[in-house]
Amino acid sequence: MTETRYDVLGLGNAIVDVIARTDDDFLAKQNLNKGAMTLIEEGQAERLFQAMGPAEIISGGCAANTASGVASLGGRAAFIGKVRKDTLGDLFAQNIRAFGVDFGTLPAISGPATARSFILVTPDGERTMNTYLGACQGLGPDDVAKEAVEGSAFTYLEGYLWDPPLAKEAFRKAAHMAHGAARKVALTLSDAFCVDRYRDEFMELLRSRLVDILFANEHELKSLFTTEDFETALAGLRETGALGVVTRGPAGAMTVTREETFEVPAFPIERLVDTTGAGDLFAGGFLFGLARGLPEKECLRLGALAAAEVIQHIGARPQRSLEEMAQQEGLAV
Repeated sequence: MTETRYDVLGLGNAIVDVIARTDDDFLAKQNLNKGAMTLIEEGQAERLFQAMGPAEIISGGCAANTASGVASLGGRAAFIGKVRKDTLGDLFAQNIRAFGVDFGTLPAISGPATARSFILVTPDGERTMNTYLGACQGLGPDDVAKEAVEGSAFTYLEGYLWDPPLAKEAFRKAAHMAHGAARKVALTLSDAFCVDRYRDEFMELLRSRLVDILFANEHELKSLFTTEDFETALAGLRETGALGVVTRGPAGAMTVTREETFEVPAFPIERLVDTTGAGDLFAGGFLFGLARGLPEKECLRLGALAAAEVIQHIGARPQRSLEEMAQQEGLAV
């Protein structure tokens, strides 16, 4: 086996988040589907930006957020994703490298602009995302760095990456490469509406054992197994043979295998501000623990702590050192 260089390598959409507070009336006026991620074109992106009012601009992207969480815990992380050589692309690269994440993907010098996700946060902390993929759609197999994949304990793939056709090839290439090096592959379903679009393909990834670890929240899991009953969805997950990691918001999180189930409560918080990035950071904490050989229950606790930090402020990247927080709570890092 190649020497382990990274705990986690994230492969996903390189996106800059444009985040604004709003209310349900604004969502209704803009005909936006509350709580969902919707793909939009550049013209729609510009119109929404003009309508949404004051906003914060912060780097995001599902797998990139996860990699940042791993790094904040003191882990070794890398990220593969495509930006354009423009102002937002430079901002994305600067931000993720500032976390200590290795980001070496060459930017596009022509074509669509760096991706943007317009995130509208309602008073209940729910986020509604409208994403212009832009340069993300240029990510392809040639961007998959062999040394990085083979040197990573876990390669983490985001479900959102299944939208751009070229990225699917990159996704499959990275997964086969990881398994060829006796490494593990993790997939996050990302969004229930994403599951609706690609349910059969995601199920095939699980059945073919191209994915070893599946991250999902309760809604995504029900969507994957086309049921409204959570226990039925869990039974379907067990049958896949993958290690299932399921988040349930205030109800905590759990791991599910054919043999056993572990559960932990949600980490206590002072105030819910913005749920953007909660699942991403949970995955970062869990995979960090797994890479360090910790028991699944300890991995769940690290995930819960990371998620709790990020939902108490605007933005999907940690604002406090997760390593210091874990140490204060007596968690192994």
